[in-house]
Amino acid sequence: MKKIIFLLFLLPLSLFSQEDLLNDLENEAEIDKTVIAAFKGLKVVNFESTKLADKKDFYFIVAHRFGSVKNGFDDFFGLDNAVTQLKFIYGFNDWLNIGIARSSFQKKYGIHAKYRLIAQETDGFPVTLVGYNLITVNTSLGQDEYPNLEFADRLTYTSQLLISKKFNESFSLLVAPTFIHENLATRSRKALNDGTTLNYDEKNNQYALGLGGRYKISNRVSINADYGIHLNRNKNSNFQNPLSVGVDIETGGHVFQMHFTNAQAMFEDGFIIQGQGDWTDGDFFFGFNISRVF
Repeated sequence: MKKIIFLLFLLPLSLFSQEDLLNDLENEAEIDKTVIAAFKGLKVVNFESTKLADKKDFYFIVAHRFGSVKNGFDDFFGLDNAVTQLKFIYGFNDWLNIGIARSSFQKKYGIHAKYRLIAQETDGFPVTLVGYNLITVNTSLGQDEYPNLEFADRLTYTSQLLISKKFNESFSLLVAPTFIHENLATRSRKALNDGTTLNYDEKNNQYALGLGGRYKISNRVSINADYGIHLNRNKNSNFQNPLSVGVDIETGGHVFQMHFTNAQAMFEDGFIIQGQGDWTDGDFFFGFNISRVF
């Protein structure tokens, strides 16, 4: 009987102790308010998204842009004139990616760094900020056209601030202020009736604004689009602002991207400055990206 009374006396003390312990654990626990998956792919369509490869993830990406669909069956809607980019990306940690790539368009090589500055939070910071820096080397430039060509002339530098906001589970937007420096500026040509040609060079320092969005239509499928506004393009330029529309399909943790775009180049300096197609003339390209994560 004395033992029972003693246990009944200790029971309330035990309950109070457990409650105090739980309260202490709740106070010490950090609630992760980070908003994730504004975009499921590393790119929106052409523009980089704010998604990064996870720590120690290794991506191998194969990207194709076929020729213009404008010529129809003559080149099988552009399938005879494909360009390919091979890219490798490694996640050094949770906030830094390094990548290298090679594109058959202008035989161009590139190396980039992509790094998260701050993440969007629920009831906290309203957007995600990611930095992106790219250096490309254009190996297709020849001495015949540029007799005094040096290696430095082949280099182009791109810097972007990627700003995204996930409004809900279905809808995300991206804004990408962009600065591009070409050591050898892109040249546009205009043929005159007398057989001569006028050359118009872009400025070495060029500015653009990228806009992108994603709308999820099912658990595995989203509609994506992006557009680049070149802010100081030469008025005599042969090139167009890049407009791209595509579909992202999630397959077992990977994303397969299919799209139409008026820019065949895949590096930022290429599709922003040298978008050669015109949507109003039916002059655009079909493309896709396939990624494999190791």
